[in-house]
Amino acid sequence: MRNHIIWDWNGTLFHDMEAVLGASNAAFATIGIAPLTLQEYREQYEIPIPRFYERLLGRQPTEAEWLLLDDAFHDRYHELSPACGLTEGALGLLSGWGAAGHSQSLLSMYEHERLLPVVERFGLTGHFLRVDGRSGPSGGQKAAHLTRHLAALGDGVAPARTVLIGDAADDALAALSVGAHAVLYTGGSHTREKLEPVGVPVVDSLAEAVELAARLAG
Repeated sequence: MRNHIIWDWNGTLFHDMEAVLGASNAAFATIGIAPLTLQEYREQYEIPIPRFYERLLGRQPTEAEWLLLDDAFHDRYHELSPACGLTEGALGLLSGWGAAGHSQSLLSMYEHERLLPVVERFGLTGHFLRVDGRSGPSGGQKAAHLTRHLAALGDGVAPARTVLIGDAADDALAALSVGAHAVLYTGGSHTREKLEPVGVPVVDSLAEAVELAARLAG
C-alpha cells in the first residue's frame, strides 16, 4: 500500500487567486455588493459559497440572486484564469512524489469538463491516478465528492495513508470525514487565522505540505 496525496486544484496547485478575486468582484457588482480586496476576500470567504454571499449581504441571497452571482463569477473567471499559472514549485513536487514511489490524484470543485483541459495544458495529467472535477451544481462542499473519488481509486488507496492538500477549511473537513489526513496551505482562499481552528497542520508552502504528508501517511 502506497502513501497517497489527493491534491486540490484552485488556490493550491493552481495559483488563481487574482482571477478568483476579479470574478468574485464581478459577481458582487450584479447585486450591489461592494468589491473586496484580496485580504478582505480571504478573511470573509466560506464554503458552502452561499454562506459567503449571505455574510456579505447580511441575508440569504434569493434563488435569482444566487444564479446571477454564480453565472457572473464563472463567466469572468473563465476570462481571467488563462493568465494564471501553477503555484511555485508545484511541478517539481508532483514529479518528486511520484519518483519516490508514492501515488497522487486530483480532486477539485471546479467543473469537471473545464478542469481536464487545464490540467492537460500544464502537462500534469500523467502525474495523477485520477483527475476528478465537480459534477452537479456549484457552491457545495467537498465531502461527498471525496467519498466518490476514493471509491473510484479503489483498494490500492487507503484513507489512513492518504493526505488531502488544499487551501480551504472544507478540504480538511472532507478529509477527516473519510478517515484521511489533511494539510492546509495558506496561499489560497483562506487566511491562516481561518485555517488553524480546523485542527490540522497549516503550512505556508506546498513543499512544507508534501513533507508533512510523507510523515502523516507513512
